[in-house]
Formats: sequence, structure tokens, C-alpha cells
Amino acid sequence: MASLRLTLPLLLAISSFYHSSRVGAVGVNWGAAASHPLPPPKVVELLKSNNVTKVKLFDSDPLVLQALSGSNIYVTVGIPNSMLRSLNSSKKAAESWVHDNLTRYFPNGGSGVRIEYIAVGDEPFLQSYGDQFHPFVIGAAINIQAALTGANLANKVKVVVPCSSDTFEPESGLPSKGNFRPDINKTMIELLTFLNKHHSPFFTNISPFLSYHQNKNISLDFALFKETAHPRNDSHKTYKNSFDLSYDIIVTALSTAGFPEMEIVIGQIGWPTDGAPNATPSIAETFMKGLMDHLHSKSGTPLRPHNTPTEIYIFSLLDEDQRSIVTGNFERHWGIFTFDGQAKYRVDFGRGSTNLVNAQNVEYLASKWCVVNNNMDLSNATASALEACSVADCSALSPGGSCFNITWPGNVSYAFNSYYQQHNQRANSCDFGGMGLITTVDPSLKNCRFSVGLQTSLSSSLRGSFLFHWIVLLLATFSFSSLSH
Repeated sequence: MASLRLTLPLLLAISSFYHSSRVGAVGVNWGAAASHPLPPPKVVELLKSNNVTKVKLFDSDPLVLQALSGSNIYVTVGIPNSMLRSLNSSKKAAESWVHDNLTRYFPNGGSGVRIEYIAVGDEPFLQSYGDQFHPFVIGAAINIQAALTGANLANKVKVVVPCSSDTFEPESGLPSKGNFRPDINKTMIELLTFLNKHHSPFFTNISPFLSYHQNKNISLDFALFKETAHPRNDSHKTYKNSFDLSYDIIVTALSTAGFPEMEIVIGQIGWPTDGAPNATPSIAETFMKGLMDHLHSKSGTPLRPHNTPTEIYIFSLLDEDQRSIVTGNFERHWGIFTFDGQAKYRVDFGRGSTNLVNAQNVEYLASKWCVVNNNMDLSNATASALEACSVADCSALSPGGSCFNITWPGNVSYAFNSYYQQHNQRANSCDFGGMGLITTVDPSLKNCRFSVGLQTSLSSSLRGSFLFHWIVLLLATFSFSSLSH
């Protein structure tokens, strides 16, 4: 695919943070929930070519950390939620984790990985998790901090805990009512006390898209920073966009808990480009431009005027076709880039913007696709499409998605091809009881892209089935059978 040079902001000087080596910036989240991920060295090349100076990971994959070694990119490594219980109960487990995932990668007079944060858990206070993780967060953070001290890294690496947007009590959705949820309020005060003691920032996620998607009181214009948006008033303060509203809810919650001056880092913020109404590249472009213009203006928020967030991490660098779609099918389309490193949209960010180039020399599988064989009996096409979508990514077929409007049997072909590419174009993965046909003619239609997989893939270990979800989704939004006549 030809290289396309685009503009995107990936470096924004805001303010010094803690000490002179930490400069406020816009970084990116680099997730790993993909069946065909770009090879880590290729992703690091993509980051470096675009002057990305900070990246946030969700784990500590050795291949990723090795690729980041010597890159001079500041890194946040993640500890999965599944590890919190053991790290909470065992200091030795924490010491082993620090040794295996930090010490051996840290610069020692030469090149290494510039790790600046350890993220303990990934949104462990998410309300849907219940008590599954949050009882272990504080103990795990304390043990990791002790292990850092033992490894003489406590003055170089900060321990943080990324918090979800539902960590806060929604009530009326107004900043003056900002509080932590009652079920975790005690834990949050313990966390803030820990963070304050060690001069660590409060990591939290803000999602204007979810606020708009789930709240009828939030208009699209309000979420997109548009001047035409109807402002909202709260305690003699005027809010002109969803970001300021969400940010000041956090500020109030911190103040109410006794930490009014705590630094805030936005760990995730972005706008999806597919899988739901108003999740498109053009709207994502509008949101990103509005966000960056707002940050560049340094106007701050009503409760923190002229005080922009210390750091912001865009969610996300790349699309991930194996992300959970419990919240919505848009979850697999947060990327600034497609799964193969191709930028989705163009934005002029003015001063501070940098030229962004796509991933170079991407190695694809052969130019082959799996489509419906129109010469066969297609009476079982519905069942076969559902089976394909139970493991492959069919999120673009959902209402509002880029492939929602393609008609039968094109939508069946999309499902077949998604399954075929995820299984590395194995011939038997395009069988579907004789209904599948391998073609070298690209079946893509308008904005609906029929992808070709990458040569380097981890698809041999496919994730769990989403069959039930897809049965409900597809039967509700499509009528394969009725359209076949």
C-alpha cells in the first residue's frame, strides 16, 4: 500500500512535571488485543518516524520491550488485572515482576527502555468488574513500590493506577456533584494517599464518545468541541464541551477527597472510527482537531483555568480486532491507524503538529479473499456467517458501521473473509460447506474494506468465542435469509 503522508499531533509541550526530564506531552496507547498485530519493531519504527515520545502499554511483552530498547521513547508498562491478587499477597511476586519486567530492561550506562510509569491494573475499578480486582489494587501498588525501592528504581519510575470514567459518581453529570462511587470511595482515598506520598499523578480515562453514546443530555457538537454546542452551566461555571465537564468532575472528586492539587494524567482519550453511529474517520478527525486545539490554547477548564493536563495518551495507536465488544462494536476501532498501520484521517493541527507517515514495508498475506460462491445453495449462509463472526471480527457490519449498508450476500462474504484472513488464508477456512470461494479480485465496496491479513500473526491462538453476542447482533440487524430471495 502506497505511503500516505498525513498530519497528526503527537508532541505537545505543556509543562514540566515532577522533574526536568518529564515534559508534558501527548502520547499514545499501544494495545495488544489483535489477531494479526504489526511486528513490534515495525510499530516502534512507526512511533519514531512520527516523533512520538511517549507510549502506554497494557502489559510487559518482552518482544515489545526489546523493540523499544534504545528508542528513547518514554514507556508506561502495564500489569494486567489478573496479576493483582498475587502481587497483593506476595512481596516476592512483586520483586520478581520488577526484576523480570523492569530491571533487565533499564538503561545501565547504555541503551535500554526508558520506563517512567508502572500501571497497576487496567481500569480495575470498572463498575462491571464488581469486587473482582479492586480489593487487591492498593496492596499490589504498595508491594510494587517496595520492589522498586529495593531495585533502586523508585526515584526513576512512578507507580500509577489507571481509573475508568465510571470511577466517579454520575449523579447529574455536573462537576459540582463530582464524587467517587460510594462502593470504592474508601479505596480511592487510600489510593490517593499512596499516590500523593510518592509524588505520582492520578491516571484517569475520559471518553467524550462514551458520554455522548450513553447520555442523551450530551450532544454530538458538545462532545466535538464545536462552537455551536449549547453550553451547560454549573455553579456559576460555564462548560462548552464534554472534555472540560468530565475533567472538572475529576477535579471536584479529588478536592472532595482532600487532594485538590493532585496532578492529573489522561490515560486514555479518543474517538472510534467504525462499529457504531457517529463512529467515523471524519468525526474522529473533528474530535481530534478540537481536542488538540483546546490543549494548544492552554485555556484549561473552569475549575483549573490555564492549567492543562500534564499528559494525555490518545486511545489508541492501532485498531485491535480482538478487543472485548461488551461495551460496543466500536471498541475494535479506536486506532489512529488501521491494524496494518495506515492512518485513517487527516487533521491540520497548526503549530506543534508533525508529519505522520504510515507503517512502511508492511508484509501482507497474498492478495486473496474469501467470498460467497453464488453458484451454490446459500440456504445455510446465515448459520455459516454467524459461526464465522463468533471468532472473527465482524464489527464493521453493525449498525452505523462502514459495512452495515452492504446487502446480502455481500455481508456474508465479509464475514467469510474476516474468518479466512484471521486463519492465515488456509484453504479449509474458506470452505463453509462449499459456500466459500477464494478470489483474487478485491471485493471491497466504497467505504467497506475487505482486509488482507498480515504475514506475521499470532492468530494461531485465537481468543474466546463471542458467538452469543454475534447471534443477537446479527439476527437483530440483518436478515440474511429473507434477503436471499
